[in-house]
Amino acid sequence: MNILEKISLDMEEFSKSEKKVAEVILSNPQAAIHSSIAALAKMSNVSEPTVNRFCRRLDTKGYPDFKLHLAQSLANGTPYVNRHVDEFDSPLEYTNKIFESTMAALEVAKQSVDIAMVNRVVDLLTQAKKISFFGLGASASVCDDAVNKFFRFNVPVIHFDDILMQRMSCMNCDEGDVVIFISHTGRTKSLVDVANIARENDATVIGITTEGTPLSKACNYVLSLSVPEDTDLYMPMASRIAQLTLIDVLATGFTLRRGNKFRENLKRVKDTLRGSRYNRQENS
Repeated sequence: MNILEKISLDMEEFSKSEKKVAEVILSNPQAAIHSSIAALAKMSNVSEPTVNRFCRRLDTKGYPDFKLHLAQSLANGTPYVNRHVDEFDSPLEYTNKIFESTMAALEVAKQSVDIAMVNRVVDLLTQAKKISFFGLGASASVCDDAVNKFFRFNVPVIHFDDILMQRMSCMNCDEGDVVIFISHTGRTKSLVDVANIARENDATVIGITTEGTPLSKACNYVLSLSVPEDTDLYMPMASRIAQLTLIDVLATGFTLRRGNKFRENLKRVKDTLRGSRYNRQENS
């Protein structure tokens, strides 16, 4: 039973103040996901402790955990499009739904990220002799973005979206190489096989994937993103955005870890590109 169903069924068991919170959430669950506890309390005309008490009545650990469950419960929609979209939605409705569901998914993903693991992965990337990003399908586009970010960091970085090229690259791995596999489902057989090849050849294998999947078990380290999206039925949207955001996190950590001298070099690289663009005054 998802959290919205549970709220509806338990309505008569709530106190008068708790019912106010329930009614606000049921009337607009998307707004509740993006609201602070103070904002939700104000919308419900109750105190913040009441909101916390309401959340615990639903067997969650508090308001942040409640929002996580709420985002995960918004799982109805049109298969193969987006989980929140209904067949007869207007352009305004499906535009708003996609933006709101993506923002909600990012909030869930942020809460699920293991910061200690982020720190460890940044360590490994800054010490790597070579970095490889491998993914297939929608995740391949995330790998392209990762290469675009890390290419300017003065470390060898590669990406292949061809599985045979991935296999050959991993056969040539060595100690000190870092290979990052990106897959929301973590169940693509060929990608798991390639991850095993990389480990057998002494590379450090990192997965940006779902915890407990076959791919996660083939990796030395896993950065798990809890994104409520079933890509067996729905077009991968929110999960891809979450992966792109995590790549930005790793690239930022890499830049900060390398220090001021490294950032000055990045500035010089950026300065060389200025001549390829019209300046702002020429736009007007």
